[in-house]
Amino acid sequence: MKLSVIIPAYNEEGCIEKALRDLYRLLVAEKIDHEMVVIYRASSDRTEEILKALMREIPTMRYIDKPAPHGFGLALRHGLEVFSGDAVTFYMGDDSDSPEDLVLYFRTMEREGVDCVFGSRFVRGGAITGYPWIKYILNRACNLVIRVLFRSKYNDYTNAFKLYRRSVIEGTQPYIGRYFNFTPELVLKAISRGYTFRVVPNSWRGRRAGESNFKLWHMGQLYILTIFHCLLEKKLLEKNK
Repeated sequence: MKLSVIIPAYNEEGCIEKALRDLYRLLVAEKIDHEMVVIYRASSDRTEEILKALMREIPTMRYIDKPAPHGFGLALRHGLEVFSGDAVTFYMGDDSDSPEDLVLYFRTMEREGVDCVFGSRFVRGGAITGYPWIKYILNRACNLVIRVLFRSKYNDYTNAFKLYRRSVIEGTQPYIGRYFNFTPELVLKAISRGYTFRVVPNSWRGRRAGESNFKLWHMGQLYILTIFHCLLEKKLLEKNK
């Protein structure tokens, strides 16, 4: 099984080099067939220069210059149009995700044959470091609302770091999320359509360089619209069964 890792990159000169090198070393050590697809958009720092240098060092890596319009979700969706693997994950270029967690995801999918592996930072074995308290409160509130509306026990819908088989990506389109709201959209559609999944703990650490593009007020409105879009879709699917 080939693994595709989609990595969004925008103004990540202080993080991207370590993130990609650490990821590549571990995937090679674990003998996991893979590709690393960096979705880059015009940055005001040295991100592109670093990516060009890394391509000469990392044979499984390539980067794609994403044209406008821009947005986190649009970058991930662009990656879903070009990946070549049997399974795909989103891995942050700010070095907030753990390569060891990705190996756990991959081995879980291989061993158990599920369609998706969902990480959770809020189960036994999960961990968060450097998470702003306001974002933490809003995160927990948002996930609680989703759990109630969708009658689900899973508790980390807003976590982008998940693993999907190609069949799930093909079966959950089209998408509407253009920004961070794409993250819950994909997982909610996967669950509503009956794809199997396993939840495993994962860790997250706050960025040590650069600045997050997440804007609370704007994203909050988009999250609400996306959640209710997915809820309506779920109800229609249940009605047509």
